[in-house]
Amino acid sequence: MRRRELIKLIAGSMAAWPLAAHSQQPDQMRLIGVLSGIADEPSVQVPRYRAFLEGLKELGWTVGRNIRVEYRFGGGDLENTRRQAVELVALAPDVILATGTATERLLQVTRAVPIVFVIVPDPVGSGLVARLSRPGGNATGFVQFEYSLTGKWLELLKQIAPGVTRVAVLREPGITAGIGQFAAIQSVAPSLGVEVSPINLSDATEIERGVSDFAREANGGLVVSASALGFTHRELIVTLAARYKLPAVYFTRDYATSGGLISYGANFLDQFRRAASYVDRILKGEKPADMPVQAPTKYELVINLKTAKALGLTVPPSLLARADEVIE
Repeated sequence: MRRRELIKLIAGSMAAWPLAAHSQQPDQMRLIGVLSGIADEPSVQVPRYRAFLEGLKELGWTVGRNIRVEYRFGGGDLENTRRQAVELVALAPDVILATGTATERLLQVTRAVPIVFVIVPDPVGSGLVARLSRPGGNATGFVQFEYSLTGKWLELLKQIAPGVTRVAVLREPGITAGIGQFAAIQSVAPSLGVEVSPINLSDATEIERGVSDFAREANGGLVVSASALGFTHRELIVTLAARYKLPAVYFTRDYATSGGLISYGANFLDQFRRAASYVDRILKGEKPADMPVQAPTKYELVINLKTAKALGLTVPPSLLARADEVIE
């Protein structure tokens, strides 16, 4: 989809909003940049940026009145994301909202423009900030999860598919979080009686080859770790899991709603809504260096019963009772 068409969809979704709760009229129009490492898919991006803009509107910032927003999308390609970052920084925005690995590309381009990030797994390990409590640079924001969460993915897989003894972890090895998530999963695997191995994400061909090779032996399952590249190929990954009858756990609800078995992770819409408060504070003069990085406050467990039935699995009642959403 062309970026202009997506922007129209976002604007259209705002048409019925009430007026801002607070009145505020800065002396000049402020520019907010938006950079996402994934594609400009309306089903994903419209709800996220609607939540962000809704949060801004509640704080007195309205598109076309006192702010304008420039959007850029990397399409799951790190080099393209960096090019989009260069283009966005050249516009001299007052602040940039960055998603996931797009933050790393931005910081390769600028150490001056304030950045608020969302859906970032390990900002300290990735070198985005010096400390969570006091970032110290031009970036701050909201972490996607702590690495301890990734062990829960393996636990969920064993709960819903107790017969699984081999697990392939789909990870993006070129990012710090890809290595960290795999290490955390490895650390809990022995206690669950599971042998884990990595499948590196690069392109569709490698993903298909890796999953098909892994599926040649019995009792297998998948854990899809968090990455922009994995998200870009989610339809393929869900299709492969179904084709080879592999129970799989995913890091976000978008997989489960696309036919994946089960997902557990932070509520991304909540992160985008909360990010508006940090953008507001920066536009009013605060510095990212002094604003602590925040952890998620809302997590969601989504179970696809239709997929469980296709795999011949019975979801334990205790797991169903914990679910935030059950797809039937």
